[in-house]
Amino acid sequence: MDLPVLCSLPGAWFSRRPGSAWLFEISGRGLRKTVVPGAAQSADRRRIAFLAAAGLVLAAFALGTYWVWHPWGIQRLASPTDQLGLPAMPARPAIPEKSIAVIPFANLSDEKQNAYFTDGVQDEILTDLAKVAGLKVISRTSAMQYRAGAERNLREIGLALGVAYILEGTVQRDGRRVRVRAQLIDARTDAHIWGDQYDRDLSDLFALQSDLAKTIVAQLETRLSPAEKAAIEEKPTSDSGAHDLYLRANALISGPLFNVQGTSDLFKAVALLNQAVARDPDYLLAYCRLASAHDQIYLTGPDHTPARLALAEAAVHAAQRLQPDAGVTHLAVAEHLYCGFLAYDEARRELEIASRSLPNEPLIYELAGFIDRRQGRWEASTRNLAQALELDPLNTYTLHQMAVSYQLLRRFADAATALDRALRILPNDTGLRVARAGLDLHARGDSQSMHSTIEQIVTENPEAAPGLADEWLYLALCERDPVAADRAVAAMTPQGYNNEGIRFPRSWCEALAARARGDGAAANAAFTAARDEVEQSLQDEPDQWQALCVLAMIDAALDRKGEAIREGRRAALILPASKDSINGPLVAEYLAVTYAWTAEKDAAFDQLSAVAQLPGDVSYGQLLLHPFWDALRDDPRFDKIVASLAPAPASEHY
Repeated sequence: MDLPVLCSLPGAWFSRRPGSAWLFEISGRGLRKTVVPGAAQSADRRRIAFLAAAGLVLAAFALGTYWVWHPWGIQRLASPTDQLGLPAMPARPAIPEKSIAVIPFANLSDEKQNAYFTDGVQDEILTDLAKVAGLKVISRTSAMQYRAGAERNLREIGLALGVAYILEGTVQRDGRRVRVRAQLIDARTDAHIWGDQYDRDLSDLFALQSDLAKTIVAQLETRLSPAEKAAIEEKPTSDSGAHDLYLRANALISGPLFNVQGTSDLFKAVALLNQAVARDPDYLLAYCRLASAHDQIYLTGPDHTPARLALAEAAVHAAQRLQPDAGVTHLAVAEHLYCGFLAYDEARRELEIASRSLPNEPLIYELAGFIDRRQGRWEASTRNLAQALELDPLNTYTLHQMAVSYQLLRRFADAATALDRALRILPNDTGLRVARAGLDLHARGDSQSMHSTIEQIVTENPEAAPGLADEWLYLALCERDPVAADRAVAAMTPQGYNNEGIRFPRSWCEALAARARGDGAAANAAFTAARDEVEQSLQDEPDQWQALCVLAMIDAALDRKGEAIREGRRAALILPASKDSINGPLVAEYLAVTYAWTAEKDAAFDQLSAVAQLPGDVSYGQLLLHPFWDALRDDPRFDKIVASLAPAPASEHY
């Protein structure tokens, strides 16, 4: 999904290929799909990401990454008024003179567990600099790829990040004393521009950081407005203990918008942030982060309940009570409106206000891009996502979302280009690899690449199997391979998986696998178990379109025709395509499946033909191969729809 605190490409009903990318539209932050609670791959993926980046980013993509997605200096949110379609790939821009990246400081403390503290110092200096409209400041997500410890070629880093200057340094903490050394380097020449050492008490840490940031602004000969100066000098909290808790939480959940983090990390962060605001009830940043964490938990599925939404709302209201006009408050409100209420116009207005005081915040542009996409403003969406990448050029999540947009428009060659660029940054990312391999299946009906990629991944690393089990099952069904379908279901977590906020129980997948091997009794038993689970989720929210979609297909499979059609139509009324250009067509697609499974062919073709003309999940390969459409295959109307999506005769593998 697209979340803003907020992750695969189109393909199936159980998981949007490549890895549930739309839902996880919202946060940093690669095919970062939600494998409903219990997946152990989150920490492993982060370790892989950092290791790959640290070792490979420097040499391998110094030249390649710079042109990955540097767009061209959009200073305001892109206008939502545009034609359907996306522009060509962005051209490489010049490096602005007043541009800087604050790369990770080295932790020189005797206690190595203070690494989070060192990261916090670096992050807050970066945050202070990012408040200056006259500077281009690279986001933490991209800067953190260059961890201290490995040899760092600053020229290559500057080229990869698209900046003229780099700030690096060290942090040493001894009890309540803090020593920070920093130096400013011209990345174009390796020239040392400035350097200094700061020794302060822990209680004076914020003043140290703001002094350092103001010095850098002066060194770059950039004008600092009175409002910007006040923002940099503002002390976020007077309680060092609360600040320490905030830093620990931030280390767990920081990243791009809608990067779905490990479930356990989100809940741990919530606990830490609750402690922080208990110590300091006036800690604005902690409330904003707390609201974001609750919104992620609500939107991505671990706790999609009114109670969780109320917790997010309470944190947002606390932020509004403290500083209603702060940029971070408006950003938190925008995210909450998007995640909790799908209130896109209201969220957009909040983002406009937030952008005035947060000129270098990529999350603003990322969320604006997701809103544009939800509202069918494809060109504006691309421009805003491109601007997010200008400020966060190594963010593979955002690159993947660009690929998602192209794939929804069935521009598979452009999707391949975006995914190839992401894979230059994280070549070992499981989600990106599967997404890239799946393009041939969707565009041409050729499953060979996806098959070999998944087999290679699960052979090399069996622990990766739960993270791609839904894609694996989708492939197995397309290939009519019941043995592979059973293997995929066996690898799936007990909770199933989440796609665009739609939770599919494991029992649903067991039913599909049983159907594939021709075991009708087992399929009916599994569908019945799935029905019980999904019905339970509707007890508190009877108008939850996500659950209604799934329940409709389950009832269709169980020959409960009347109920199935009522549920599917109800979901479509709640969320039409006019309200949501991503999930609206998905709901209509599921309704077409429901009609097909209940022998309502005319209604099924009405839905399917309409969906095939919209940007969305339905692809040539999906219709050609997936068994969900078998009930329609003997009708010439189906052949006509398939032919309308067929690739050009001269098309090659993507």
